Amino acid sequence: MQQRTVKVISATHPSISAEHQLSNAKRRVAEYACVSTDNDDRFTSYQAQIDYYANYIKSRADWQFVKVYTDGGLQARARSAARVSRA
Repeated sequence: MQQRTVKVISATHPSISAEHQLSNAKRRVAEYACVSTDNDDRFTSYQAQIDYYANYIKSRADWQFVKVYTDGGLQARARSAARVSRA
């Protein structure tokens, strides 16, 4: 059996810079929620996602809540399917 070689590539930029950690600047955070089912519980799930993540973001003192982006799921899939079928 051939022996495999693994090359480790070090990160060039830390995910959270020390400069940001030391500053009083807040991270601007947006939320994205979507549902990809067509059953009747989708609205409850959708609203639960929006509520949960909006509250979580707002609970963080180092984050600034910016906006909620949403996708109803079914309509988005229909648009995507239409684009694929036209191609």
